[in-house]
Amino acid sequence: MKIVTLVENTCGHEGCIAEHGLSVYIETEKHKLLLDCGQTDAAVKNAEVLGIDLKAVDTVILSHGHYDHSGGIMPFSRINDKAQIIMQRSAAEPHYNGERYIGIDKDILALPNVRFIEGDVRLDDELFLFSGITGRRCFPQGNRKLLRDEDGEKVQDDFAHEQCLVIEQEGKRWLLSGCSHNGILNILDRYRDIFGSAPDCVITGFHMMKNDGEHTDEEKAVIIQTARELAQTDTIYYSGHCTGIPAFELMKSIMGDKLIALHSGEEVI
Repeated sequence: MKIVTLVENTCGHEGCIAEHGLSVYIETEKHKLLLDCGQTDAAVKNAEVLGIDLKAVDTVILSHGHYDHSGGIMPFSRINDKAQIIMQRSAAEPHYNGERYIGIDKDILALPNVRFIEGDVRLDDELFLFSGITGRRCFPQGNRKLLRDEDGEKVQDDFAHEQCLVIEQEGKRWLLSGCSHNGILNILDRYRDIFGSAPDCVITGFHMMKNDGEHTDEEKAVIIQTARELAQTDTIYYSGHCTGIPAFELMKSIMGDKLIALHSGEEVI
C-alpha cells in the first residue's frame, strides 16, 4: 500500500504546491484512487512533480461537498475521464459559509462518470464508504457558520453529505475523512458501530482551524477533550488542512507520537 498527500495547506516536498485544500493519493492491491482533489489544479501539478500517473486512477472519493476538496475534480477529469467519481447525493446541494458559496462546481455534476450514492456502500473487499454520523460529542465549533440550502432557505448544515472511506489492506484498516465536520469522535463512534473496534490509522482534518490566539475557551476545551480521547486509542492519526497549526500543536502536546502532520508532496506510507 502507498499513500501520498498530494495537496495540503503546507508544503513538504520541493516543487510541490500547497493550498487550502486536501487531496490524498492511495495505491492498494486493486486500486489507484484519490480521496478528494484539492481546490485547484494543484493535485494535477503535484502529481507530475512526484511522478504519479493520475491517468491510472480508477476511483475518486469526494469526502463532502465543499470547494476545497472538489475544485480539482474538473482539472483531473481533463486528463482522466474514466475514473469513477463517488459522492453522496447530498454533496451536490448548495453549501455556504455565511453568504459565501462554498459548494462544488456544478459542472462536476454533468460528468458522465460521477456516481451518486446514499448512505453506506461497500465497493469491494478493500473499500467501504459510510456516512450517517449523527453524534455531536465535541462537535467542531467552526461548523456554526456553515450552511446548506433547504427549500430556498439557508439552514445549519447537518453534514449528511460527509462520507468516510475505509480501506482494508494488509490486515489493517485505514479510515480517511476529509474534514471530520461531524467531529472525529462521532465518526469513530460510527466506525465502531460498523466494525466493532477502532481503526489502525486515520487520515483526516479536524476542522479546528483558527489563527494563533483566536480560539475561545470553549473551542480550546473541545480540542483538548478530543485529543485526550484520541490519545487513549491505539490508533495513529495523520492530520492537517482544516485542523490548523495552533490546534494541531495543542493536540500534539497531548497525543505525542500518535499524531503526525500532513504536508503536500509527502509520502505517508
